[in-house]
Amino acid sequence: MTLVGKPGCHLCDEAREVIVRVAGELGASFEEKDITQDEELYRRYWEQIPVTLIDGRQHDFWRVDERRLRTALGA
Repeated sequence: MTLVGKPGCHLCDEAREVIVRVAGELGASFEEKDITQDEELYRRYWEQIPVTLIDGRQHDFWRVDERRLRTALGA
């Protein structure tokens, strides 16, 4: 799972809290990518951050729905 965001983004901070909680409970790993450090990510997602990717495919944007995330991760 990947969280695409940028520093100083309050929605990214909120998304990270949900992802950390769910990943911790399910034993899943996640990584974060910063759109300010990657031109391709910036071009694709700058209007939608935070964006959650699961297996490289877009799952959510703006807000992370905890129940939907758990379902997508097979919980």
